[in-house]
Amino acid sequence: MATARLNCLAQFQKKTAIHIHCGSVIRPLCCSFHSVTDITVPELAMHHHQQQQQQQLHTFENSNTNNNTNSNAATSTVRKFHSLNTQTKYQLCFLRHGQSTWNRDNRFIGWTDTPLTDDGVLEARVAGQMLSRSGMKFDEVHTSLLRRCIRTTNLVLMEMGQEYIPVYKHWRLNERHYGDLVGKNKKEVVKMYGKDQVKRWRRSWDEPPPPMRDDHEFHPALDPRYRHVLDKIPKCESLKCTLKRSKVYWERNIVPSLNEGKTVLIVGHENNLRSLIMNLEGISESDIINLCLPRAVPLAYRLDDNLKPLDRPDGKLDEATGFLRGEWLGGDDAVKEILDRDRKQVYDTSVKENLEIGTDKEKWRRWMEFAVGETTQPEMKAKSSEIGDFYKNMGKMP
Repeated sequence: MATARLNCLAQFQKKTAIHIHCGSVIRPLCCSFHSVTDITVPELAMHHHQQQQQQQLHTFENSNTNNNTNSNAATSTVRKFHSLNTQTKYQLCFLRHGQSTWNRDNRFIGWTDTPLTDDGVLEARVAGQMLSRSGMKFDEVHTSLLRRCIRTTNLVLMEMGQEYIPVYKHWRLNERHYGDLVGKNKKEVVKMYGKDQVKRWRRSWDEPPPPMRDDHEFHPALDPRYRHVLDKIPKCESLKCTLKRSKVYWERNIVPSLNEGKTVLIVGHENNLRSLIMNLEGISESDIINLCLPRAVPLAYRLDDNLKPLDRPDGKLDEATGFLRGEWLGGDDAVKEILDRDRKQVYDTSVKENLEIGTDKEKWRRWMEFAVGETTQPEMKAKSSEIGDFYKNMGKMP
């Protein structure tokens, strides 16, 4: 784990030629939604608010005769439309949240609102540093209602100095609902049901896990944030179900922003992001079972006029997953190493050690804290090292 994360940051530094310096009605079935066009009152309000913002932006642009003519030519070398992002060719970026408490404990999470660990705070901050050093600037962020994503968003924007941009939160960007698996240890479930079955539950297109009981201790209906959408809470979800709801949000909120020339960051969960990337890349239903995403490594895309991914500069698909035309800012090799470790953590029952809290974690923390430096902002303070604020007295890295 430590080696993979360090390689991820090191490869990014090499690519950017920058050196680190210190510094309760519940439907009975899965996919229990109305049609894909259904929309809630909060969604309509947010959509209306975004339209008003866009109209105000157009009014400002038209009144400023000194500005260049607005254009949607997203593929041009020089971005002629109005966006904060003028330094890079990317228009869209996906980012999975940092480590949460149940990631650390190897438990199925779903809609359960688990917070970031101290290591997760570091992961989010390093992701923010990668984005900051890449030259990207975002016009808006879209994320879920779950705090592991919300806090990751806050930490990333703080590292980038972009706390001022709009952040939109919505339940349609929540993680997939893992049904009755929620709260259970993944490796114990593999021992009980077998590797192939668990992989189908976690990664296949249309095979949901067992449904959640109505009296489950982690049922989302117990959470007041879902009081307006109780009739839409599923008992479990396949990736097909997850895409059904995330696609509604994509088409109503993200597509209009991209068409306006805005640069968009989506901070999400592995399976929700898998559903959006599957839709964007046109990955087949049979192949999607093999797509996995690492935590806290930005995946940046260039899009054509039809919002389809442009090829990477090398003309190849990424080497980490073999499916993507987006670019991992941490480098393909480092991402591949992280994904290999994640697979062992879940499926390899011969590995007794919890790889999320293995013996190399303290070394990893020290390197990460050194990489992002000290901060005076309480929200960003990473108190993860067992030896405290060690870097205050450090003249060099060990």
